Amino acid sequence: MQNYELMVIFTPVLSEEEFKTSQKKYADFIVANSGEVVHSNPWGLKSLAYPVQKKTTGIYWVLEYKAQSDINEKLKIQLLRDEQVLRHQVIKLDKYAVEYNLKKRSGVSTGVEKAVEG
Repeated sequence: MQNYELMVIFTPVLSEEEFKTSQKKYADFIVANSGEVVHSNPWGLKSLAYPVQKKTTGIYWVLEYKAQSDINEKLKIQLLRDEQVLRHQVIKLDKYAVEYNLKKRSGVSTGVEKAVEG
């Protein structure tokens, strides 16, 4: 099994409940296809770098998961069919990225934090 990170930008007109339902749908899809959800991180409403479908904001969600490589094509098809999804991206994580994410989640210093000016 490989480690992956999925970032999805949902349309900003979703309610909180619809957003949670969409998150659950894709997390359940990964689990149903013999994958394992490692971490889910909803970022919330953020500005987009450029307008997408005449929208300037989007609801961001990042999901880290483990799965076989063949699941990504099925997942891509589901994301492309969903009208609530503006953009998505799947990234294969190497061992260093997995280690970095684990440190970041547990609060351990990753060595790249910004220095706090006093």
